[in-house]
Amino acid sequence: MELVGEFFGTAVLILLGDGVVAGVLLEKSKAKDSGWITITTAWALAVCFGVLVAKTLGSPGAHLNPAVTLSVCIQSGDFSKFIPYSLAQISGAALGATLVYLHYLPHWKETKDQGKILAVFSTEPAIGHTLSNVISEGLGTFLLIFGIHAIFSPESGGTHPVAGTALVAALVWAIGLSMGGTTGYAINPARDLGPRIIHALLPIPNKGPSNWKYAWLPVMAPLVGAGLAALVIRWLVG
Repeated sequence: MELVGEFFGTAVLILLGDGVVAGVLLEKSKAKDSGWITITTAWALAVCFGVLVAKTLGSPGAHLNPAVTLSVCIQSGDFSKFIPYSLAQISGAALGATLVYLHYLPHWKETKDQGKILAVFSTEPAIGHTLSNVISEGLGTFLLIFGIHAIFSPESGGTHPVAGTALVAALVWAIGLSMGGTTGYAINPARDLGPRIIHALLPIPNKGPSNWKYAWLPVMAPLVGAGLAALVIRWLVG
């Protein structure tokens, strides 16, 4: 049941998250040009409801993110869940992206900008600079993992699960507002990889290439950032 929760929770995350990007960017959308605050707010809410769905369907940890799963594995010393959880999350993200495609079906042919179509599905850097982009994704994910630990840590008094979910959503909102302008804050390998695969596979009108040259970065940098955060937490907290 844990994998079912991770699958459907991540699907909801991407349906609402990529959905808002589609609403803001695609032609003829009533939400067109509503801006960055709209996008970051909806992504935060997407995290909240994705987590609640995952918990309801059997995944109490509700990771929705291979980087989160990796951090839990490092802190516990048990890596048995990393691959199955990651596969469920990537597959769920692919489903969510497919639903976004279907939901906005008549809007793709009205949108001629290939970059905007790709941006609905995956992240791209505002300025292509590999070191800077790695730092942005790694640092954003480091803060995500450290923040999640702080929210639920017994050392800080702990948090009720529902209130904690809301605080995690607020953390993602803050990361998006403060740090997302550089790379689009993937901070989640599944969030970027699953939808990018769907972009490559689906017959989307006016789409261009899926930019696989960049695709490694929003997968590897979040994993590195999460791993470092987990090691720091183990060092500081024990």
